[in-house]
Amino acid sequence: MSDTHSVGIVAPQTAHFSEPLALKCGAVLPEYDLVYETYGTLNAEKSNAVLICHALSGTHHVAGKYREDDKYPGWWDNMIGPGKPLDTNRFFVIGVNNLGGCAGSTGPKTINPATGKPWGSGFPIVTVEDWVTSQARLADSLGIKQFAAIVGGSLGGMQALQWTLSYPDRVKNALVIAAAPNLTAQNMAFNEVARQAIITDPEFHDGDYYEHGVVPRRGLRIARMLGHITYLSDDAMGAKFGRKLKHGEVKYSFDVEFEMESYLRYQGDKFAGEFDANTYLRMTRALDYFDPAADFGGDLSAALKRAKADFLVVSFTSDWRFSPARSREIVKALLDNELAVTYAELEAAHGHDAFLMPDKHYHDVVRAYLENL
Repeated sequence: MSDTHSVGIVAPQTAHFSEPLALKCGAVLPEYDLVYETYGTLNAEKSNAVLICHALSGTHHVAGKYREDDKYPGWWDNMIGPGKPLDTNRFFVIGVNNLGGCAGSTGPKTINPATGKPWGSGFPIVTVEDWVTSQARLADSLGIKQFAAIVGGSLGGMQALQWTLSYPDRVKNALVIAAAPNLTAQNMAFNEVARQAIITDPEFHDGDYYEHGVVPRRGLRIARMLGHITYLSDDAMGAKFGRKLKHGEVKYSFDVEFEMESYLRYQGDKFAGEFDANTYLRMTRALDYFDPAADFGGDLSAALKRAKADFLVVSFTSDWRFSPARSREIVKALLDNELAVTYAELEAAHGHDAFLMPDKHYHDVVRAYLENL
């Protein structure tokens, strides 16, 4: 896509909050920072704002580049920009790094003002509800009383859904993409295996590895490799790698033999060099805990009775981690409350990662919905 469809060079901003934040776990953050980026222009009425909620390993850097020679733009650059589905000629788009993150917002690797050392294991468990509360405070600081839309995929979609429950009058539209109303037991099991890989790494040091000058790299590698398998579909993996040998012949060893192994190791190494292990633990726990129906005897329709927004719910046929059936649960509960819902179940080969891909049909659905706002 040409540069005319890019938001161009962008820069992160930091908002500091000195008002304490009471968390769902019972802990209180005395103060905190949120790092965010904005694209487009906020109109005079402040009515064209769109919040992007990120998934497990996402950040505030959603679109554009920091330098012309950056190899990779923001993680949803194919969706956001002038003339793109989320058109920055119309909307003022905000990307924020969640509390507990490792891309600048207050989290385990930032300094705890009470000790002068990184928070480490002392950083509290945060939830989707906590993130939404902190995001609402960011909106307050920007003078935004109501969002035209809140958009998210995967864990980001859960945040978009929670926004409609925590602040029903502040969300006109919620785009809930490749998400679920809670995790299945199988999904929770994947998360636990990933956490155990990190926690049992000898370099983890009970979460205080910063003080030892090390990183639980082996655990992070395995966690990412496991996660990556669940983000892709069998068909996508087969089409990309199949049973192709790395060296053209079998070596009869436990080193890399197949292209798939090489790919997973590359992804694991890359992730371990960029992401924080304590953040990974907290993000997966937030996924586990999210369950708006829990306080309503498991009745999702009763839980969503508070919502007032209009909804676009999108799922992908090859997504076996957050299957279309889970999105249909959300749709049914919304319809039970006579809310306006558009549902799209899209053919896509990429598995759970399909929400990140520049698929034309998918982008056309999002574009059409947003054009009708």
